[in-house]
Amino acid sequence: MSRSGKTPDKRVKTAKGRTASQVRWLERQLNDPYVRQAKADGYRSRAAYKLIELDERFGLLKGAQRVVDLGIAPGGWAQVVRARVPKAQVVGIDLLPVEPIEGVTIFQMDFMADEAPQALTAALGGSPDLVLSDMAANTVGHKQTDHLRTMGLVEAAAWFAVENLAVGGAFVAKVLAGGTDADLLALLKQHFALVKHAKPPASRKGSSEWYVVAQKFKGRD
Repeated sequence: MSRSGKTPDKRVKTAKGRTASQVRWLERQLNDPYVRQAKADGYRSRAAYKLIELDERFGLLKGAQRVVDLGIAPGGWAQVVRARVPKAQVVGIDLLPVEPIEGVTIFQMDFMADEAPQALTAALGGSPDLVLSDMAANTVGHKQTDHLRTMGLVEAAAWFAVENLAVGGAFVAKVLAGGTDADLLALLKQHFALVKHAKPPASRKGSSEWYVVAQKFKGRD
C-alpha cells in the first residue's frame, strides 16, 4: 500500500523477450479491475461486463429465446447470455477456436463465408430475436484501413440481422470511433424503431470502440 492509501500498480516482473507494447498490454491487464472481476466471476474475458452493462441499460436479454453471437471468441458474451437467460438457444461463430460452452452451439468458420448465415439459422431452428456482434477485423496498423475492415464486418452483421431477425428483435454491434457509417445507420433506422450508440463503462476510456444498439425490429419489407 502506498502512502496515498492506494494499491500501487503492478509491474511486469520481466520484459525479456517482449516488445514495449506487449509489456504495456500485460501491465494494463494486471491492473484492470474488470480483468480481476472476470476471473473471480468465472467469465472468459472482461468483455462480458460490456454486455452486462448494455443489458442493464437496454434490457437486451429480457425474454430472449434465440441468440446469435458473432465473433464469439473467447466466449464471454455467450456466458452472460447463458447466465441471464438459461433457456435461450445460443449459437456462435468465430474464426478462432473456442472452448465448449454448455448449451451453446459454436461454429469455427468465417462469418463472411456464403454458408455461414444458413448454418447459424439452421442450428437455431428459428429466427433469432437477438443478434450480438463483437467482431473486429485483425488490425494492420493503418487506422483508416482498420476502421474500414471492421465496419465491413459490422455492415455484414447488420444485414444478417435484417434478413433473419424475428419481428421485435434487437441487434448490437461493436463499432469504432466515428460511430456507425451513414449508410449503415440509415439501414438500421429503416428497420428498427430505436437506434442508439453507447459506450459501456467496461470499455476502456482510451479505446475507440462504441456499440450501436438497434431495438424493436420492424420486419422485412
